[in-house]
Amino acid sequence: MALLNFKEILELIDKVADKGLGAVEIESSGFKLRVEGKANEPVVAAYVHDNLQQATIAPRGVVQAAPVSGGSLPAAPPAEADDAGLHIVTSPIVGTFYKAPNPESAPFVNVGDRVTKGQVVCIIEAMKLMNEIESDIDGVVASVYPQNGQPVEYGEKLFAVRIS
Repeated sequence: MALLNFKEILELIDKVADKGLGAVEIESSGFKLRVEGKANEPVVAAYVHDNLQQATIAPRGVVQAAPVSGGSLPAAPPAEADDAGLHIVTSPIVGTFYKAPNPESAPFVNVGDRVTKGQVVCIIEAMKLMNEIESDIDGVVASVYPQNGQPVEYGEKLFAVRIS
C-alpha cells in the first residue's frame, strides 16, 4: 500500500466526519494513520516510524510535525492551571488511583490540606507496582479529581493545588 498524500488524508477526514465514525486506522510498512471523529472535528495523527516523525493534522488542514524518539509518542504538554492561583498535578502514568497506602489508612491528603513539594499525595498502581506520586509544588489542595480505585490515564488531572 502506498502512503496517502495530503489530499487523500483530507478526504478521509471528511468521510469520517460525514459518516459519524468513531475512528479509522490504517497501518502499512511502518506508516500508521489514525483518524478520530470527535465532535464533528476529527484530528489525524500520522506516525512514520522510518523517519521518526509525528505529524498532526488539525481539521482545517494545519500540519504540525515533531521528532519522535524511538518511535514513541511525544511527552504530554505540561500541566496548566485551570484558574488563577491553581496548579494541576497530573498522573505521570496509566494505572489505578489510590488516596491511601491501604484500605484501613487515612488518605494521604484531603481537600484543604497543605502540601509541600515532594510530599506523597497518592499512589497509582501500575502492573502490580505501587507508585507514590508526589506534589510538584507547595500549596493547599483545592480539588481531588479521581475517586479512590478509579483508573487514570497518563496526563489526567489528579489534584488542583492552590499555590501559596
